[in-house]
Amino acid sequence: MSSATAHTGEDRHKAIAKLALGAIGIVFGDIGTSPLYAFRETFVGAHPLALDPLHVYGVISLIFWSMTLVVTIQYVTIMMQADNKGQGGSLALLALISRSVERARFGRIIVILGVFATALFYGDSMITPAISVLSAVEGLTVVNPDLSSLVIPIALGLLVFLFLIQSRGTAKVGALFGPIMLVYFVTIATLGLVHISDHPQIVLHTLNPWNAVQFFITDGFLAFLALGSVVLAVTGAEALYSDMGHFGRRPMRISWLWFVMPALLLNYMGQAAMIMSLDADGATEAIKSPFFLLAPDYLRFPLVILATVATFIASQAVISGAFSVTHQAIQLGFIPRLSTVHTSESEANQIYIPVINWALMIAVIVLVLTFQNSSNLAAAYGIAVTGAMFIDTALLAVLLLSVWKWKPWIAVPLLAIFFIVDGAYFTANLTKVPEGGWFPLVVGLFAFTLLTTWARGRALMRSRMQEAAMPMEIFVKSAAAGATRVPGTAIFMSSSSKGVPHALLHNMKHNKVLHERVVILTVHIQEVPYIPVEDRCDVKDLGEGFFRIVLRYGFMQETDIPRALGQLKDVCGPEFDMMTTSFFLSRQTLIAADRPGMAVWREKLFAWMLRNSATAMEFFRLPTNRVVELGSQVEI
Repeated sequence: MSSATAHTGEDRHKAIAKLALGAIGIVFGDIGTSPLYAFRETFVGAHPLALDPLHVYGVISLIFWSMTLVVTIQYVTIMMQADNKGQGGSLALLALISRSVERARFGRIIVILGVFATALFYGDSMITPAISVLSAVEGLTVVNPDLSSLVIPIALGLLVFLFLIQSRGTAKVGALFGPIMLVYFVTIATLGLVHISDHPQIVLHTLNPWNAVQFFITDGFLAFLALGSVVLAVTGAEALYSDMGHFGRRPMRISWLWFVMPALLLNYMGQAAMIMSLDADGATEAIKSPFFLLAPDYLRFPLVILATVATFIASQAVISGAFSVTHQAIQLGFIPRLSTVHTSESEANQIYIPVINWALMIAVIVLVLTFQNSSNLAAAYGIAVTGAMFIDTALLAVLLLSVWKWKPWIAVPLLAIFFIVDGAYFTANLTKVPEGGWFPLVVGLFAFTLLTTWARGRALMRSRMQEAAMPMEIFVKSAAAGATRVPGTAIFMSSSSKGVPHALLHNMKHNKVLHERVVILTVHIQEVPYIPVEDRCDVKDLGEGFFRIVLRYGFMQETDIPRALGQLKDVCGPEFDMMTTSFFLSRQTLIAADRPGMAVWREKLFAWMLRNSATAMEFFRLPTNRVVELGSQVEI
């Protein structure tokens, strides 16, 4: 092997190792902090279990096989193959599928499922910071029971601080995430190993699926209800798929299989081994906080600090995920334009959306004050996660059978296992609706209503505007002959690549002049994450100084129109000079009417969303002193 080839291979391995470390720090925080509460909640939650070999071995076996089936096989092995040009997540998967089954019988149902999974994600984004930080700070009561009155104030202080620093971005603090989480995972694995050595047979009991089966045979319905808490051990599986675009498939698989999953299993086995090595009274006391009791007295306070930092990082990752999902939803037309701040000059995916940040902060504060402790929040947590996982499985079924064309004898049995497992988890969590499971369902239904109302309203508005649109060819001939031309360039933004924009018609009607160069500009967001620069632009010369330009972007890209226009050379006259270019925007005022399409209350909701959306000037990064807005009324 030549030295150059060896050097290239070494560089590639270093790059993969760096990405794997970054994934440990950012992606695996959610699932990595589950040991703080997952094992405990199975025994002391809404449906307590006896602390005997049948239940301890049954639960620990269920945790292992849940991690194996749901996280390792379903998400890490199969779902990560379903990337949309490198991007993952429910919306990316939906966009990937919809291109293939757009005209299929179940196309509309698939869109609804994908949108509802996205809506549930917002519930997850609210609950994860609350339950994670609360469960870590509650470790103070293990160190000193007298500190219990400080748990909620400290947790609220940390959470408010977390949301306050979002506007600074994660670029600077992100470099610290990997090493800190590395220390965290090594620590929890080591603590688990210490107790496994006292009860080594726990390893065999964990790997033996018969223990889980025996649990169900003996307890039946109680074992089924226990699934509602066992699933807390795999919360964060969907995040692995959603964050795939940041680190790549291979580094994330390496991190999970060779580091994160072994560390988590060692900790869970350590908790189970500790419970089994204690007498009845000791086990009853220990199960109240088994994670922190793994550590000796002198290490418990440092463990509380480390766990709190880890939950802080996990919460950061979920909040960043909410920004990313919102950005995708905006680009794909499910959410109105929102003010978006790019917090890094080099990383396009590092964004901050103020409205989402403050809405999440208020929701998290309300959750902490309402539910008071992590055990109460655990009831609310599972619904959002299992609902999104079940929908992902449904989308995966469409992908395997309709897009990838897997042989039915391979796909159907595999999907049957996933549907049974995910369906059982979701159904078990539905029993928790009265105890708090209603919260993510309410949030999900509210978000789903907003997303679908906006998508439907936009489609109706465009349809109504197209009804009155004049063909461009007729307008060019009549306007060129009768209008006075003035120096400079006028760019008229249009949502459609056909017809005359309303802003252009209103400008002619009121000002009765045309610029020397008139550009009709349309931005199309494609159902792929990224569009290369060379495929970005189509230019059509309409004659008489009129041009139609179509700019294409992927749903992960920033729509920076001045930059895109600056890249055009010799295709529609001289280069664009922003100081001599005016942008004309049409701003619609909607009038709700009793016409077919949407209920009147949804029309009013859509009109409110339209009024409160960010302006096109802000969204497309247009120069503020070069924009003219012309209003019109549209009845939908």
